Amino acid sequence: MLTTVPNQPVPSSHGGTNGELAKTTARFDVREVGHVTSVREFIVKVRGLPSCMNGQRVELSHGDHGMVMGFTEEHVLVLVFGNKARVRAGHEVASRGEPFAIPVGEAFIGRIVSALGEPQDGQGPIAAASFQPAFREAPGVMERVPVKEALETGIRIVDASFPIAKGQRQLIIGDQMTGKTTIVTDTILNQRDTGVVCIYCAIGQSHSSFQKVVRLLRERGAMAYTIAVGGIASVPLGEQFLAPYAACAMGEYFAARGRNVLIAFDDLSKHAWAYRQLSLLLERSPGREAYPGDIFYLHSQLLERAGKFIPELGGGTMTFFPLAVTIQGDITGYIQTNLISITDGQLYLNTSLFQKGFRPAIDFGLSVSRIGNRAQCAAMKELSGKLRLEYLQYQELLRMTTMKADLSADAESRLRRGELITQLFTQLKARPSPLAEQVMFLYAIRRGLLDSLPQMWGRFKEESFRWLTEHEPQLIQELQQAQALSPKVKEGLDRALTAYLKQQEPG
Repeated sequence: MLTTVPNQPVPSSHGGTNGELAKTTARFDVREVGHVTSVREFIVKVRGLPSCMNGQRVELSHGDHGMVMGFTEEHVLVLVFGNKARVRAGHEVASRGEPFAIPVGEAFIGRIVSALGEPQDGQGPIAAASFQPAFREAPGVMERVPVKEALETGIRIVDASFPIAKGQRQLIIGDQMTGKTTIVTDTILNQRDTGVVCIYCAIGQSHSSFQKVVRLLRERGAMAYTIAVGGIASVPLGEQFLAPYAACAMGEYFAARGRNVLIAFDDLSKHAWAYRQLSLLLERSPGREAYPGDIFYLHSQLLERAGKFIPELGGGTMTFFPLAVTIQGDITGYIQTNLISITDGQLYLNTSLFQKGFRPAIDFGLSVSRIGNRAQCAAMKELSGKLRLEYLQYQELLRMTTMKADLSADAESRLRRGELITQLFTQLKARPSPLAEQVMFLYAIRRGLLDSLPQMWGRFKEESFRWLTEHEPQLIQELQQAQALSPKVKEGLDRALTAYLKQQEPG
């Protein structure tokens, strides 16, 4: 049913004179109206709304919002956001033919918001600059350009062996409690003073876990360039489903203005669980592992919106870190394999490595970054070329020599070098490493300066960069800016590292 509701009259643009009343014209609010016929949890069936489409926004009688999720022969299926207890059969549902949109703008930076863009931090309302569609078609091939700039995570093992480019989609996968969220938070902390806008999207997490992440970001000053979107377990199911799309819409606002954006979806396994529950309420048949068949489309529709875009679209970038949970290390599950096929690489966190104290517990054999090498800086590319192979050979040699006492000199040398790489790659959480420090560590490994000094490895990792910053500030600044190993930089590193090691010698 189509209705027109007259609003208050407004003066015409050419009012009368000599005390005459200005002529008035009435503005009409045109909308399509239907009625609720039944309510099933968060899904309501509506009769009417013949012109509505999937993903369209509707309004319910009590001011709550909903979104069209599907159709039957006689009904429109609407997902309700807000208090489902207020919806009753017979209530009106109105549509203005608008897509479901999320408020966006600069004012959202530093705030905690819901999936609907509503403030959740008690700091008052947020002035939205505009509204961005939550669901939209991803830019095509001709609207993108190749990635060419690295996103520095501050995690030594990632930046050296699995570099990530701005505009890339890098899956972070592993069992519960293996440090997946830590990789995200460390990367966000490392974006200070880089101009990257970060968005952390929690999906289905506990309130305490979400607050723990927000507290860390606030204490370290990272909320100054971060938006936290909370689709946590305590919010309605519809908001958990909407949360990653809302975070993406907020990021697109900045990318359209030439900014670099990093979005972490923590995690898409729980997003798939939420959509599975919605699908059961929508009476859609389950498929493999009880998930609906269109879950692949939902996640690909979301993740394809990442990329580096042409100047006509703003020239910004959208980098995605989707997270996924495995069960007992099984990466062959339905959701996990879907995400692996959609993304540009994955970081697999191994439970056994985590328990052995190798953190971040990234498995070299099952992790990969398919396009990040294009953007890796010249210095890191030169120094880390053979590093991954050396470490994999060390792991294999370690397994082969566990029960053997007599080793050749070459085997002992390779084991000692592998132990050094392990030592330098082990990193405490919330301690991102600057690029210059990473290059210094890799240069020391490549030159073999520490191979015969195992007693100094721990001290070198903790103190050497601070010493070089104090005694060779010009060298550190040049390395950070040039990001390449010129003969002058190599000479300076040789001189500085030799001086540091000589100073550490006893007596």
